[in-house]
Amino acid sequence: MAYGGRRRQRAFIGSFTAAGGLGVLTAAVDPDTGALTVLSAVDDVPDPSYLAFAPAHDVLYAVSETAEGAVAAFRAHGDKPELTGPPTRTGGSGPTHLSVFDGHVLTADYGSGSVSAVPVRPGGGLAPTASSVLRHTGSGPHTQRQQGPHAHHVQPDPTGRWAVSVDLGTDSVRVCALDGGTLTLRREIALRPGSGPRHLAFHPRGEHAYVLNELAPTVTVCRWDSVEGSLRPVGETPLLSGVPDGDAYPSGIVVSPDGRFVWAAVRGQDSVSVLEVDAGGEGLTLVAEVPCGGVWPRALALDSSGRFLYAANERSGDVTWFTVEPDTGVPLRGGSVRAPAASCVIFA
Repeated sequence: MAYGGRRRQRAFIGSFTAAGGLGVLTAAVDPDTGALTVLSAVDDVPDPSYLAFAPAHDVLYAVSETAEGAVAAFRAHGDKPELTGPPTRTGGSGPTHLSVFDGHVLTADYGSGSVSAVPVRPGGGLAPTASSVLRHTGSGPHTQRQQGPHAHHVQPDPTGRWAVSVDLGTDSVRVCALDGGTLTLRREIALRPGSGPRHLAFHPRGEHAYVLNELAPTVTVCRWDSVEGSLRPVGETPLLSGVPDGDAYPSGIVVSPDGRFVWAAVRGQDSVSVLEVDAGGEGLTLVAEVPCGGVWPRALALDSSGRFLYAANERSGDVTWFTVEPDTGVPLRGGSVRAPAASCVIFA
């Protein structure tokens, strides 16, 4: 099926099966409106809350965000992903995020405060065990949320040389390498105590990174040195124009392909904050806060064109799409599709 002769783009939606989610949903994307149409769902893996693609986009990886902690690989041909084999235990608990790095799938294991590396086999399947588990140490001043490490996000830097992990429990970002399949810590960067860093996104030029903080509704701007693998905080920008009634719980962050805008989801406000980025990439200015179209936006995503923004609204059980106004970056709501306990959206 195609739209006007163009290849159909697909979206894949992760969800929490323990909360009524359907597993991994596949949806068609209308290239003119951004609208999603659900095509299928597979529930082979419990709580596939975060998804990532192999570089060729032919294999889809999913965490299993459970106490046991696992990652699974799916063949992504057609409209219904198929497991390549049994899920692989990560060696950590509660994996919340994953990415592909240097021939491995890396997972951020929130429950155990660790990052795991699972080797990728020829063809995209996974080895039966992790090759390495790097356990974080430390704590923070928030007595309920920072009693120990809680790795929440891990991804390659833009050069593909370094793996960068974000730890909510220790208020830090760690820069790692894979040496012979073993994760090695090269540098740990401290952020403001009590900020609770959750996710990170790089500017497309690769010279800056934006760290989303969950415990303080802010974004920390950092300079990134890809040669040294060094991150240096240079400023912190609020995500809200006023003081929230309660905890704000920021969750997801994305950067526009041209680097002019940053969007951040704020669950406690059911909103998306729009920040304009200055020409140097270092100054962020809050320009708008718009409703997310649902309740508890856990993640944001841009389609491959950068024209459409998507919010995975976990508690209302839907994914809302927006058309991005190109001059202001403000998202204009287009519609939504039912996706129980939605937790993330990615595109093929």
